[in-house]
Amino acid sequence: MLKSIRGRLLLQIGLLLLTIILLLEAIFAAAVSTYYFDSARQIVQSRAVTAATLSNQFMEGYTLQERARYILENLVPGESSRVEVLDLEGRTVVDSYGFSSNQRIRTSDVRVAQQGGVGSYSGYSQAFRQRIMAISSPLVSYGEVIGTLRFSVSAEPLYREVVKLIGWSIAIGAAVLALGVALSLIIARRIVGPVKELTVISRQMATGDFTVKAIRKYNDEVGTLADSLNHMNDELSKSEKMKNDFISTVSHELRTPLTSIKGWGETLVGGLDDEETTMLGLGVITSETDRLIGLVEDLLDFSKYQSGEIRMRSVPVDLNSLLRQLDLQYTHSGNKRGVKLHTLLPEEPMPMHADLNRLKQVFVNLLDNAIKFSDLNGEVRLTAACSDLQVHVCVQDDGEGIPAADLERIGQRFYKGSSKMSGSGLGLAISKEIVRLHGGRIKIESEYGIGTTVTVTLPLAVADPLDPVDSSEHRSIL
Repeated sequence: MLKSIRGRLLLQIGLLLLTIILLLEAIFAAAVSTYYFDSARQIVQSRAVTAATLSNQFMEGYTLQERARYILENLVPGESSRVEVLDLEGRTVVDSYGFSSNQRIRTSDVRVAQQGGVGSYSGYSQAFRQRIMAISSPLVSYGEVIGTLRFSVSAEPLYREVVKLIGWSIAIGAAVLALGVALSLIIARRIVGPVKELTVISRQMATGDFTVKAIRKYNDEVGTLADSLNHMNDELSKSEKMKNDFISTVSHELRTPLTSIKGWGETLVGGLDDEETTMLGLGVITSETDRLIGLVEDLLDFSKYQSGEIRMRSVPVDLNSLLRQLDLQYTHSGNKRGVKLHTLLPEEPMPMHADLNRLKQVFVNLLDNAIKFSDLNGEVRLTAACSDLQVHVCVQDDGEGIPAADLERIGQRFYKGSSKMSGSGLGLAISKEIVRLHGGRIKIESEYGIGTTVTVTLPLAVADPLDPVDSSEHRSIL
């Protein structure tokens, strides 16, 4: 039971209540004992001091025996205290019962009285076999102590009364503790009940049932937990759908080139007399193999991206030189869709610290996407401009554009939107991560049916005024 929240809650509240009750019981017991015993002590002391004072004032010069007889004869009627007159040795000259004793009394109250003070004592009397309370006051003649007047009473009734009150307080404390535990049990059930419901729902989600929903019953932390669980459910549902779409997409992307490779491989194995057809088949196999390699590289990069293992090897580079190389590459190699690349770059270098291969991967991905989604024989524009120690590189196409419903999610992992074009849906997500690791950002603007513009913003390196940047030096680094 203690492993559950309810068990721990009951234990902690029970221990807290028990500690508070024990503390209050101790304070109450001390207060009751102090009140009863102090009150009794003051009453007895008042009688003892009054009797001794009267004797000292009006019987100065009388012997101790004469004083003792006078004091005992003039006691208040019904005096409940045992009154004793003691000599300087502590022996009883006479007491209120008419007895005398040679046994010396050496309690603290007697010693104080023999020194001229008023003493008190509480303890066990061997003579009477009970607990007593005693007050002793000095008997003085001509400034000298000649004896002690001692009033003593049985303390047993006081102890019985105090024990009775403490017993009642313990019973009340036990009742309060039981009531507190009962209320704690009710509170624990109210707290743990919704948590158990959320636990059941979370287990259903863990089995893949994303149709269940947590009901928010309270506007507190449990209600917030229910909202968080529902949000997690929605995200897991989206991730599950995205995963299934990804598996379907990747399966299709793998099947198509493999089918072409297998078909042409079987054809070539059977032998072809036509050299032109043979070269065509080898070209298809090479092209489809490159396509498979690209897909595998995307998956490997995505795996590194997921595990946070993408590392940048930053060196001084000239982004202008990299973009010009890409311009030459895409201009001379051409493409199957007949799309033309128009490049507008500044003359001055654009120095920065970056991982050259990763940046090239980003811009190759953006240019490939722009060409893929452009119209046949369309145009793609690559431009760059610098401002405020930043470079803005734009890749613009005049293709089909992106629907508004897909625009916000473009760039998320596995997400391809409504496009029917081939691809894993990972390239842009990986590109965003690479740009982020370089301290930059990617912005996508699109109007459906008109075209798309992707802007990459990267920080430029701050040039040392004593070491001006040389364009040729940066180009040589590349």
